[in-house]
Amino acid sequence: MKEFIISAEAFCDMDPAYMQQQHVNLMGAVYALSDDEYQENTPNCLDPKTFYDRLRKGEMPRTSQVSVEQARASFEEIVRSGKDVLHISFSSALSGTCQSCTIAANDVMERYPDSKVLVVDSLSASMGHGLLVEYALRLKAAGKTIEETAALVTQNRLKFCHYFTVDDLNHLHRGGRVSKVSAVVGGMLGIKPILNVNEEGKLIPFAKVRGRKQSLLALVENMKKKYHNDLDLPVFISHGDAPEDANFVADQIREHFGIQDIRIGTIGPVIGAHAGPGTVALFFIGKDRSI
Repeated sequence: MKEFIISAEAFCDMDPAYMQQQHVNLMGAVYALSDDEYQENTPNCLDPKTFYDRLRKGEMPRTSQVSVEQARASFEEIVRSGKDVLHISFSSALSGTCQSCTIAANDVMERYPDSKVLVVDSLSASMGHGLLVEYALRLKAAGKTIEETAALVTQNRLKFCHYFTVDDLNHLHRGGRVSKVSAVVGGMLGIKPILNVNEEGKLIPFAKVRGRKQSLLALVENMKKKYHNDLDLPVFISHGDAPEDANFVADQIREHFGIQDIRIGTIGPVIGAHAGPGTVALFFIGKDRSI
């Protein structure tokens, strides 16, 4: 059986050191603050604290998707080393990155017809995407082939539940998720939205609560309704420079579920540019993504 490499975009928000240890290929997207450009997963990447502090000071971020050229070069380097590629991509409903990677994969397979470059649309974001990568790693470690791993990831991806809350509605307004009126009024009243990623891979606001603590508790309440871990995977929590709030959610999960395998990570610049400082997101395996 030919060896294969699992690949993803760096905005799956997994710890780069862990991904390197697991031999995961990460593609970093370009983002900008003011007139300065950076790229994820490179020495040029801003550390999260600096990035979020600059957002708090009012700098406006911009992001771009992974290009066909970048994906092609990344895949070709792996294929030329004699390995196949299983790329698990950021939700196609949120970015054109998955399409870029699919085009690049087909180009590489035309040039190297004895190789396989398979692209799976995760229909996921941030560490929900990362949790799907973790699932693929475990399937690979269990001896599954590239085709079997791709099929199981595709079959089970809608069990990967995502619940987010944000601290500042203005970032969602800039991304077109809420209206300007909703952002202004919500900010005045202390309204905090609860969002999920639906069956189509879209980020959807579906509830509102008043106050920060209530929004964090709402994440756990939704987990109570949906949790069904038949894949035996950990719970992931990501945050936009809000470690205390992420730990509060983790403590609530330990208290209510008795779960100890909880991993907390930081939302990187590409996702953070749209969600903003103070975002907290919860990812777990559930029955499905229906609300």
